[in-house]
Amino acid sequence: MTALLLNIGHAIDHLLLLVFATAVGAIAADFGVDSWESLMPYATGAFFMFGLGSLPSGRLGDLWGRRAMMLVFFFGIGLASIGVAFTTGPWSMAVALTLVGCFASIYHPVGIPMLIQSTRTPGKTIGVNGLAGNLGIAFAALSTGFLVQLAGWRTAFVVPGVISIVCGFLFLRATTAETEPPAQRAPKLIDMPESLRRRVFAVMLMTAITGSLAFNLTTNGNAELLKDRLPTLATEPATLGMLLALVYTIASLAQLLVGRLIDAVPMRPLMLAIMVLQPVAFFAATATEGWMMFVAMTAFMLLVFGGIPFSDAIIARYIDDRMRSRVSGIRLTISFTASSSAVWLLGPFVKHSGFNALLITLAVITACSAAVAWLLPHSAPPAQSAAR
Repeated sequence: MTALLLNIGHAIDHLLLLVFATAVGAIAADFGVDSWESLMPYATGAFFMFGLGSLPSGRLGDLWGRRAMMLVFFFGIGLASIGVAFTTGPWSMAVALTLVGCFASIYHPVGIPMLIQSTRTPGKTIGVNGLAGNLGIAFAALSTGFLVQLAGWRTAFVVPGVISIVCGFLFLRATTAETEPPAQRAPKLIDMPESLRRRVFAVMLMTAITGSLAFNLTTNGNAELLKDRLPTLATEPATLGMLLALVYTIASLAQLLVGRLIDAVPMRPLMLAIMVLQPVAFFAATATEGWMMFVAMTAFMLLVFGGIPFSDAIIARYIDDRMRSRVSGIRLTISFTASSSAVWLLGPFVKHSGFNALLITLAVITACSAAVAWLLPHSAPPAQSAAR
């Protein structure tokens, strides 16, 4: 039950961060803003705090306890999401979305280490968890499209907020208090030279930054990209939501497959193969129109989602559980804070240069991922228990 709720928590985390991106057109019309491009920068605070908040969240997860922090996550993000529904203009919405980002920052450095702390197949566990997170993205597109069309954009924030609070009560009942926080548990010795340790951390950090940029630019821009290439979708939010949900559901399967492969084959060649194909897919998408863009989008999102498990797999393979939340927090703070600029720049960039320029930029960003992934060691170091 605990693992199920942790996976649902990942879905909620991504869902609540992307309701705004799907509903931005309707919100702009309601607030009297001239276009979605002009309103999009107001969501930057959510993604900035999603990254910046990961550092204290990870530290508290290790030093205070992961269960306690996950309870703060479920209740906090649910109440914050409901709060968004009561905003009346761009700036009040920016504040409310920033609060959503603060609570959303808890999940990745706390929930994922809690999930993998006792598993023998971390790749599979990370893959299933990644599938859950990306199904949350798919459901954000689907539920938001339908709720906006049937009951208005405010309902699209209230419904998942209530679901999160219910999950918080279930998590409270399903889990027991930790006897000691992770930082006080027996350590493991990771037999790895200091120079190699720094190289692994650099690879993890740089690929996390480029991967987060690609993730934010695509998931926040795909709705408007589809409307640009299929103009009839501009007046059919439910249909648009279904198409995006289909893309994200198909793409989510890549994380499940990659997670299983991480346990079965060497990580470095697998990571390189996916990273090399990403820029190819983005370049190919620049030549598509109409329904071929839908096909191209499915292809590049398969590769973007397929690259996500590697950062967590590197942490699971190379970092002692006693400090995984803190290391995750550092990685997420730097990568997500840096990539929050993508949300700020997305609307103005597309308005000035167009979607083809965005796709070319994504190809360049993901090519950098491939170059950095080349530095990953060929094999993981051995680990053994150590006396305290």
